Amino acid sequence: MKTATIQLETLTCPSCLQKIENAVKVLDGVEKDSVQVLFNSSKVKVNFNDDLIGIGEIEKAITQLGYEVKKSSVK
Repeated sequence: MKTATIQLETLTCPSCLQKIENAVKVLDGVEKDSVQVLFNSSKVKVNFNDDLIGIGEIEKAITQLGYEVKKSSVK
């Protein structure tokens, strides 16, 4: 299991937070209970199984919603 912190462009509304959270939770390999969207810092924290999904696929799910990913770190 890996942990990713994804820095996004500045989030402007609480509904953005819900959209991103829902999009990431449905991805195969993502630990659903671990998904956190931090509104004030515009970050997404998520645990995922890197045998099933890569960070690129998680980022793609976010960018397809129209949010820019600034950078990601995976531990």
